[in-house]
Amino acid sequence: MGGKTDVWQGTLALMVMRTLETMGSLHGYGLARRIEQTSGDKLELNYGTLYPALLKLEQEGYIRARWGVSENNRRAKFYELTKAGRRRMRKAAKEWKQTTGILARFLSPAEEA
Repeated sequence: MGGKTDVWQGTLALMVMRTLETMGSLHGYGLARRIEQTSGDKLELNYGTLYPALLKLEQEGYIRARWGVSENNRRAKFYELTKAGRRRMRKAAKEWKQTTGILARFLSPAEEA
């Protein structure tokens, strides 16, 4: 089975914001490739999922977009994290850490008494 998996519901915004925080301004294709690379190529990012997520984050004020020229000398939209996005990303990361900690308790074998 070891194929790529889709991005889990509710995690894409956090991955986008964290990637932009780490890498700085990126265009959509570069952002998708970096997220897949960071996952160890375990995730497959569908552009039909990425671009609506970017639009939503932009409308919420967590990222901003500007037109520029890519490394291939093509016109591309570049995205960057805003101050509000940094705050939201820290809050979302804290919430996911708590959630995964709780889930880990259910998935670990019961301790022997």
